[in-house]
Amino acid sequence: MALCDPYTAFFLTSVLLSSVLSSPSVIDDLNNLQPPPDFSVTISNNCLKNPSLRYCSGFLPTDLPDIFKATIVADHLCSESNNNNCNGDSFTKIDLHNRPKITPLYLSFAFFWKYCPLTVLIIDLSNNSIKGNFPTDILKCTQVQSLDLSHNNFNGEFPMENFSLLNNLTLLNLSYNHFSELPISDAHFLEQFGSSSFLHSGLLPNHGKFKIKATFFLVGFPIFVILTVVSLSWICFWRPDFLPPFLRHQHKFTPSMLKAATSGFSQDNLVAKLAELDIYRGKLRDGTEVRIEIYQDKITSEQRKEFVEECRILVQLDHKNLVRVLGWCDRRNPRAVVSEWSGGVNMVRWLSQSPSWNKRLKVLVSVVEGMCYLKDQWPGVVCDLKASSVLLSEDQEPLISRFWITDQNNYSRMVYMFGVLLLEMIVTRSSPNVLKESKSIVEWARMHYPENIWVVMDARIKKAGMTYEQASQIVDLGLMCTDLSDEQQLPNLHHISKTVKRVYEASIVLGTPNHKQWHSERD
Repeated sequence: MALCDPYTAFFLTSVLLSSVLSSPSVIDDLNNLQPPPDFSVTISNNCLKNPSLRYCSGFLPTDLPDIFKATIVADHLCSESNNNNCNGDSFTKIDLHNRPKITPLYLSFAFFWKYCPLTVLIIDLSNNSIKGNFPTDILKCTQVQSLDLSHNNFNGEFPMENFSLLNNLTLLNLSYNHFSELPISDAHFLEQFGSSSFLHSGLLPNHGKFKIKATFFLVGFPIFVILTVVSLSWICFWRPDFLPPFLRHQHKFTPSMLKAATSGFSQDNLVAKLAELDIYRGKLRDGTEVRIEIYQDKITSEQRKEFVEECRILVQLDHKNLVRVLGWCDRRNPRAVVSEWSGGVNMVRWLSQSPSWNKRLKVLVSVVEGMCYLKDQWPGVVCDLKASSVLLSEDQEPLISRFWITDQNNYSRMVYMFGVLLLEMIVTRSSPNVLKESKSIVEWARMHYPENIWVVMDARIKKAGMTYEQASQIVDLGLMCTDLSDEQQLPNLHHISKTVKRVYEASIVLGTPNHKQWHSERD
């Protein structure tokens, strides 16, 4: 039995047939329809006769308008779908195949699908070119056995989880649509309805892409692995500075790293070029400025091993008056030692700037501290104490820059070099008899000491307030260190350190204003 009066049914039929191209007006007309006063009695009677009706499960008064409109639409849809003996309560199929003008309108009636008759077993909305997302409202017809939505333009996400409610569904056709999210990954779902149900829908796994992936995996992946191994090998053996710190050798440098640090060993970075040694200034990848000493001499494999062992020791030296050795390169070309860049000048150039007596003594104190560190902590390490090998940082801190390892006791040699360095720092540079060689400086000082000590001393530091006693102590210490006639009588580092510090402390006291005034009044 129909739930609406004949006039209302005729009114809706006329509206639907005349307004299929203006669906908003149809929806407005439906919204304006109100159920008759005795409508609740009518559906109550129907539910008594047929309790299986969908709206019979505890409807509320607020549901009556939607139920009323749903029955009106059901009457008309039954007729449009060519069902026999149409009755709003029971018809078996919704067939809107190839009806593109009215199908979107029926899909918009959410109230109808909410109360979809339980007798509807077939829904065919195919070949309508419907656009938009999947019409999930039709899945409220959970009893449906056949659903055909093929040849439309549905897109977006496919709500596969909602199909779990359609227990009776045996035929599904979603082919020729444009679902664009993800293909169906549930193999059981695909097997249940067959792959023909999803042809050209975007829901089947793309076997073409699978073949591409398989080809990449079988061909491209091995090539990728080979290229990766080659790249990592290049990085490990040539540019390990690109690796994280915990993956690279802490002190080992490669020729490529040195070349990059010096801009290809450019002349602009060449600091000095000696007979078998080139010194470059460079910058590592992390920004550290370095001094790179490149050795040009040819050595044997055994000598190269010894070179590496020496470097392993030198990188462990840690003192404020020793240039910090960062690492080495043990390749045949080049063989190099890398140390921190001091940013200052060597002692030869510094002495040409006529530093004060106090500054010279302060430098000597620091040099002795570096010697004591080596003597106590690394007795096998010998340092080069030539004025050209002692650098001064920007804050006037001396840095001993040259070292080597020896198995012999070279203490006497190191003391001798210190004595020569000491005399170089105080002997006059103006006399033509004083040559640059250390032996001549020692002989010059020994020839005039102690009778003509002021002839030996640099007049510029004499004017700075140096006393005869200080001059005598320093020259005497220098001559003691360079006297190799009896190596047993050479002063030990404790004596050298004590003497230099005492003279330095005395020079500080003599340089104070009170002492200068007292000394002037006394004179």
